[in-house]
Amino acid sequence: MTKSSNKNKEQKPIEQTLWDAANKLRGKVEPAEYKHVVLSMIFLKYANDRFSEHREQMITNGQEAFLEMMPFYQKDNVFYIPECARWDFIMKNAKQPDIAIKIDTALHEIEMKNPALEGALPDNYYSRLHMDPSGLSSLLDLINGIDLQVGGDKDIFGKVYEYCLRQFALKEGKGKGEFYTPRTVVALLCELIEPYSGIVYDGACGSGGMFVQSMRFVDEHKGNRLAVSIYGQELTDTTRRLAKMNLAIRGISANLGAEAANTFLNDQHKDLKADFSLENPPFNQKDWREPNQLTDDPRWNGYPTPPTSNANYGWLLNTLSKLNQNGVGVVLLANGALSAGGEEYEIRKRMIENDIVEAIIILPQNMFYTTNISVTIWVLNKNKKARVEKRPEGDITYRNRSGEILFMDLRQMGHPYEKKYLEFNEEDRAVIVDRFKSWRLDGYQTAYEDIPEFCYAAKKEEIIEKDYSLVPSRYIEFVQAVEDENYDEKMSQLQSELKDLLSQEQQSRQELLEVMKTLGYNIDS
Repeated sequence: MTKSSNKNKEQKPIEQTLWDAANKLRGKVEPAEYKHVVLSMIFLKYANDRFSEHREQMITNGQEAFLEMMPFYQKDNVFYIPECARWDFIMKNAKQPDIAIKIDTALHEIEMKNPALEGALPDNYYSRLHMDPSGLSSLLDLINGIDLQVGGDKDIFGKVYEYCLRQFALKEGKGKGEFYTPRTVVALLCELIEPYSGIVYDGACGSGGMFVQSMRFVDEHKGNRLAVSIYGQELTDTTRRLAKMNLAIRGISANLGAEAANTFLNDQHKDLKADFSLENPPFNQKDWREPNQLTDDPRWNGYPTPPTSNANYGWLLNTLSKLNQNGVGVVLLANGALSAGGEEYEIRKRMIENDIVEAIIILPQNMFYTTNISVTIWVLNKNKKARVEKRPEGDITYRNRSGEILFMDLRQMGHPYEKKYLEFNEEDRAVIVDRFKSWRLDGYQTAYEDIPEFCYAAKKEEIIEKDYSLVPSRYIEFVQAVEDENYDEKMSQLQSELKDLLSQEQQSRQELLEVMKTLGYNIDS
């Protein structure tokens, strides 16, 4: 009895079980490629599971005559699966040398039969990858043993999909993984600006996490999904497909433009005016335009043209241009944008004078998988005046925040994750959002007050006096105190990090030796 109890306690969640097993089968396929291999195959299994369940329900209801009629599936947000894409057919051929072609055909036929999946699934991907058929077969066997309809949880695939996206981003790490914004950060952004209805935009949408979390917010606050319209754009075609699949499996309709394209050079939503915008663009993007490009772009109207050396202020002005008269946007940027000089100084100065910066919130280091730098949330608002807004849960009243900017420093918050990363838990986010709302809303349950080392509401005159710097530490009071360091804890952490680095170095060294050996140039070690 005791053994059984312990075993149950140690049982991993389905998403972790799948990830651990799939990662062992990766072989020679790079993580950047393997995520498409795994996620598309999981999708194929999930779509089939839903299709089979719905088909059985139709038979129970005496609808056998309609089993091959697509509208009877699509009306219930179930993808219709043609015979060549059905799971029993795929598994029957799993050991065949042409299994890659059969998977490609299956995905193509599913996309053709289901308009909601247009442009979402890989196109002739498995054949082009030249992956060992035995590896594909093993992966199919693994996925075949997992029930993606566990316990009636209709979002189990969404959880698996998101978990795998997160793990792939962790694997790819610095310089890559930009397709994914950590869920804890996205949740905070949504809780800050509350995209409960209207048009939601993301000009650097990656795998669609901002949109998924926005819909979660709507669901959790008794909102109406039909009252939300999604518009986005993504540069990379494969990442755009991830986003479309990520949204389609949750029944979220979205306009991601006609194609994958550069947001600056080929804006897919030129005339859009959104209620909300959430963006995590590439940090400190250099050479984002040629010197003679976009110099008179309408998105910069009223502002100097952002410099070619850094796209940070290009992203800020792109967001502003997409907001309607009451629109609110959040943009994640590297901290250097808070005090940058030259044209960026002039743009920041004009943004402050135009009173469209609502809050500057600095995050802890190591929250992102692509960089270890500290990052800032810019909250932009086209209307900081007092007004009443109707909500599904009751009207709210904004107080007049004209001529004010709220500064928050969250660098003392967060909890360790995967040894070297930090994340916010629900309690952290509740504290942050409570402080933000107490400053923003009239008659809120908690009265706002400045708190040393946490937050400060600055008047425009103070900011002008500090030469339009938006660095929070220039406004928030910091108490001088000797840090109470736990020496053993810090050294243990350092020891763990060094162990990881040395292990990675040894692995890279071995891989290099193997490559040289296959080329006929053996290196004695």
